[in-house]
Amino acid sequence: MPDIWTIDLSLWEWALFVVAGIVTGIINTLAGSGSLITLPIFMFVCGLPAPIANGTNRIGVLLQSGVGVATYLKSGKTVFDGAVWLVVPAIAGAILGSIVAVELDDQTMKMVIGGLLIFMLVVLVVKPSRWIHEMPVEVGRNRHPLTLAAFFAIGFYGGFIQAGVGIFILAGLVLISRYSLSKGNGIKLLIVFLFSIPTLGIFLWHGQVHVGYGLAMAVFQSIGAWLGVRWVVNFKNADIWIHRLLILIVAAAAVKFIF
Repeated sequence: MPDIWTIDLSLWEWALFVVAGIVTGIINTLAGSGSLITLPIFMFVCGLPAPIANGTNRIGVLLQSGVGVATYLKSGKTVFDGAVWLVVPAIAGAILGSIVAVELDDQTMKMVIGGLLIFMLVVLVVKPSRWIHEMPVEVGRNRHPLTLAAFFAIGFYGGFIQAGVGIFILAGLVLISRYSLSKGNGIKLLIVFLFSIPTLGIFLWHGQVHVGYGLAMAVFQSIGAWLGVRWVVNFKNADIWIHRLLILIVAAAAVKFIF
């Protein structure tokens, strides 16, 4: 592996980093699966092996989710009540998933992700009213053993391979805990930010992070995250548009991973 700080990009590759980083930050804030953009760039533009691209990607995820959480807090328009019940099992699952991820079977991983995304596409399309609602958050659901198990599994997936985890977190928040999509986005960013700290540490420990490329992409992802949160908290019909974006991204991601 080359020096973990050295960046070797042409002018057009830097332009790609700027555009991809900002777009990814926005997508990850509104829905998820932005890693489907950054992972191929790390692999095919930067020339990083898949395991190192997977680890490098965590730098941008950590910083953009941190910026997103800070922007939500500043806006005063999100709900973090009961989030600790979701954060703790998600962090535990992410740590275990990261430990497993250092020995990835690339082809099996792609098929599993593709299958999960097809399942999620069905859930999104069938009875969309479940995703678009505005009602009191049922914090008591967060303490249920099945909810804890679900977020442990989601955390494991996030630690294993980041791509698409935001979609699964939103599914748990909306369908189980009854958050709206716009409010659930704040909780999603908080969960991702907190479990990204230990997972990034694990990848760093195993030498599977290129710090230079990761930080370069993270700067632009953070800008995109700020823009995305500003849109969510100020746009009246954010839930409807987030749901439509979810369907589009999940469908495209499923096709990509399977074919």
